Amino acid sequence: MSNIRLASAFSVVLLGVAACGPLPVYYNAGSDQTRTNSDTLTCNVTALKDAPVANQIRQRPPVYYPGQQYCNANGCWTSPGYWVDGGTYTVDVNQGLRSQLVQRCMAQKGYQRLELPRCTKEQITQLQSVPSGSHPTAGLSTEACAVQQSNGTTVILPPL
Repeated sequence: MSNIRLASAFSVVLLGVAACGPLPVYYNAGSDQTRTNSDTLTCNVTALKDAPVANQIRQRPPVYYPGQQYCNANGCWTSPGYWVDGGTYTVDVNQGLRSQLVQRCMAQKGYQRLELPRCTKEQITQLQSVPSGSHPTAGLSTEACAVQQSNGTTVILPPL
């Protein structure tokens, strides 16, 4: 059973690492952040209509743990092996297609998909002191970063 706990702990660590990685954003030198978020929403809605969520339940195979042999002065014996359920999970089989549709839609609107580093706490603090919608993305530098807000929109910050 300790293997199951180890796998759960490993999954939590992976989720934490994923939150630290780069953030995918769409960039068009001629669009401000409000327009970019509006175009992204439009493309997401269109893609969702064309490739709706289609969840399927899948099952991982069970795992067999063989018995162990124990020995003492009176002899040896083997404990029985046991099976552990692999568990179930859900997969949206249209997720990949929906992602391609969004990327195509955004490309048709003149955007390119970039991966920017996530902003530091200092950069986010500066973001909160600037009125929303006033973050132009023209002249994006290599030090630019991105932050995903609680409402799901992404804001690109110029370097501090």
